Amino acid sequence: MYEYQKYGRYFAQCAHAMEELVADELVELGATKPVPKYRGVYFEADPEAFYRINYRSRLVNRILAPIITFQCHSDRYLYKTAGKIDWSEFLGVDQSLVINANASDSNVNHSQYATQRLKDAIVDQFRERTGKRPSIDRLNADVWLNLSIHKNRAIISLDASGGSLHRRGYRLDAREAPLQETLGAAIIRLSGWRGETPLVDPMCGSGTLLAEALLAAGNVPASWLRMADKTPVATLPDFDAGLWQRIKDEAAAEIKPLPTDLVSGSDLSTQALDAARANLARLPGSPKPKLTRQDFRTIKSLENVTIITNPPYGRRIGDKGEIVKLYREFGDFLKQRCTNSTAWILCGDMELVKSIGLRTKQRIPLYNGQLECRLVEVPVY
Repeated sequence: MYEYQKYGRYFAQCAHAMEELVADELVELGATKPVPKYRGVYFEADPEAFYRINYRSRLVNRILAPIITFQCHSDRYLYKTAGKIDWSEFLGVDQSLVINANASDSNVNHSQYATQRLKDAIVDQFRERTGKRPSIDRLNADVWLNLSIHKNRAIISLDASGGSLHRRGYRLDAREAPLQETLGAAIIRLSGWRGETPLVDPMCGSGTLLAEALLAAGNVPASWLRMADKTPVATLPDFDAGLWQRIKDEAAAEIKPLPTDLVSGSDLSTQALDAARANLARLPGSPKPKLTRQDFRTIKSLENVTIITNPPYGRRIGDKGEIVKLYREFGDFLKQRCTNSTAWILCGDMELVKSIGLRTKQRIPLYNGQLECRLVEVPVY
């Protein structure tokens, strides 16, 4: 029978191109020995740091706690090996589970089939022991598992985050082509904005960048709302409820008033602004930063401010010719009305960067889902 081993080494999943940024954040939160890999970072952490990372990380998508690693050359061996794990240590027969799997370059090369075989091993074990089996819930499972098979090396992990950490809980309405929250947090971090100067998003959409800016400046844990009444790490066999509560209490004591008066946004869409107001109202203190229905072309002046925005790319929204025109006019706006300001623009097409017509100081690679982007820094003197 497989014997459960105490955790200590974990894998933090993240978007590609954010690995080094995530490694830095993990160390800040108490992790040690970070090793960036493709779309994630291996790290070590004691229980205190592990809980803190789960609760406070702004950049990580999931924290995986490996249960077992083994060579897997067939679906039969996957089933047999998974059956040796005592699943009652992680899951009750009356609870629900969900399995996310990824299989590539292996004899077991179909992710959905790999998911099915792991699920069979788990429910068959419960049936044999109790006559009953756990249910499957793909949206709100009690226990989340992750299976990775690459070049016949399999890792079964507990998803200690209980699903993707980018789902903060404040976004009720995202409108079309939403920016993922973890990417928004990365943009705020890279900009260096910490709530000391005015920040403006003149194409704010449903307000993700504004929300992440306020959360960061107020030192609000990223999972403050998401984990208010949910404790994903409780599925770990060595879960320490007292330590978890202490981590939450310490984080709560460090929350600062959100600098609502320094943050503002505008957009042409009334529906987007309504969504932004609803989303931002779910943050601590129900902040109401100034949101205006306005075309950036009609803004008279934005001097001595930080501008952070995510304009349309043309790949998802809008006609390409209109998008090129928008970027050209946005560049004119920066040159003529944004003296002594710095603009941070997330752009999914490098040709559009040229349309801005201004020299960029940085062009940082980032990914919005599968879409390769550049975060460009444009100082305006």
